[in-house]
Amino acid sequence: MSSTQMSDALPYCGPAPAPGALLFAWNTDLVLWVAIAMAACLGVFHLHRTGAAPPRKRAFAGAAGLAVVVFVSPLCALTVALFTARTFHHLVLIGLLAPLLAYALPLRRVPAGAAFFVLSAALWAWHVPVIYAAAWDHPAFYWLMQATLLLPAWAVWSGVFTRRNGLGGAIAPAIQIGALAGQMGLIGAILTFAPRPLYPEHLAYTEAFGLSALADQQLAGLMMWVPGMLPFALFAALSLRAAWAYEVRA
Repeated sequence: MSSTQMSDALPYCGPAPAPGALLFAWNTDLVLWVAIAMAACLGVFHLHRTGAAPPRKRAFAGAAGLAVVVFVSPLCALTVALFTARTFHHLVLIGLLAPLLAYALPLRRVPAGAAFFVLSAALWAWHVPVIYAAAWDHPAFYWLMQATLLLPAWAVWSGVFTRRNGLGGAIAPAIQIGALAGQMGLIGAILTFAPRPLYPEHLAYTEAFGLSALADQQLAGLMMWVPGMLPFALFAALSLRAAWAYEVRA
């Protein structure tokens, strides 16, 4: 597919909604509803069986709510119309849903270092136009996109939340989070300064929301470049500061 062609395939989240109908554009995929409900029940059962503290239970409840927002609410349909919404969707996956899951249900057996490289590769790969088009055209690739972003991010944040004493133990997680912030900033800059729209799938829909396709892409780039990367950079700095304070007290 050339950069001037638009895909005729219907994305997983359905047709792009008109602005006036956005509030009614909920995802009605019953398989997804059942999967989220089953995952929520299993998570609650595990937390109850292991005697998890209330903060972990609240984190899991927040993660379950975010899963509904990301995959079921009208945000899913809006990602079809606007690349900005797709970017926001991914930022929520990596920067909110994944850390909540990591705090509630840490993936202790998955090496955070390996997960970091998988997540980094996924971040770059899914912004390649031809790969992005595959996720648009095929539901299997759409869910592969979600899995390769959420699962390694879950593992990376699990490593961040693992208690370590001293500056040395905090350096690796802080570097990983800081490096993620840097990569997101670089991708955001590429999107912001690209001279033409890179994702023709959205060309037919952005005008209804008052944006040209290029302006939509630039807004997405700015979102990833500045507000998207700042929480990661801030968390890395705070982690190192806390570890340094521990070293000083020791």
